[in-house]
Amino acid sequence: MDLSQSETLVSSISYVEETGSTNADLASVGGEDLTVLVAGSQTAGRGRAGREWSSPVGSSLSVSILLRPKFEGITWLPLMAGLAMTRAVRALGAPAALKWPNDVLVNERKISGVLSELVDGSTVIIGVGLNIRQSQSELPIANATSLALEGLAIDLPDALNAYLAEFVPLYKNFDEHSLRDEVREACVTLGQEVRAIMPGDNEVVGKAIDIDASGRLLINVPGENTLYAVGAGDIVHLRHN
Repeated sequence: MDLSQSETLVSSISYVEETGSTNADLASVGGEDLTVLVAGSQTAGRGRAGREWSSPVGSSLSVSILLRPKFEGITWLPLMAGLAMTRAVRALGAPAALKWPNDVLVNERKISGVLSELVDGSTVIIGVGLNIRQSQSELPIANATSLALEGLAIDLPDALNAYLAEFVPLYKNFDEHSLRDEVREACVTLGQEVRAIMPGDNEVVGKAIDIDASGRLLINVPGENTLYAVGAGDIVHLRHN
């Protein structure tokens, strides 16, 4: 895999044909800020809430970035990654939108997801998967898509470069206020009726109206006097006819 386009954007970048999990690999070996690992295939990738995720060889972009941020506000990093991938997918030719906190949708179907992990209190690893060449039968869920299914023929190096070209400037020039506004602009969740399912299977239903200063989703729950802030959980967009 030709990584030459992306090498100038990060501290170091390497490629492996197959691995269990790029996040787990980076967590074990460490590295400098903006160390990147790319895999042609993951056999034991993970999504949020411990969900398993794998990809056929060469069918998707699996990339993890090790970060040692010097700024406060690391709660924004997962949203930053989602925003960067949303913009990258748009640049590649698909009408992408951000679903809070960091799923990327094309025509309301998931094309990319993010897994963020805090390693040692100061190191964060951001793992991203982007569906590139999968057929419908190769996708893990029915409500998913790939760039190929959207009529786009994209090489993995081009997808990687598009993502890093968006993520790295957001990271290096981190500004909480401008990032919050940019996430709001891209986030299709705002204004929708949603069900928020939190750890422990607690859930609330209401209208998502804003994102607060730490990146939490604010939901107006009927009958409640204050907005409900969701920091982690699954968000389901509800449709009312």
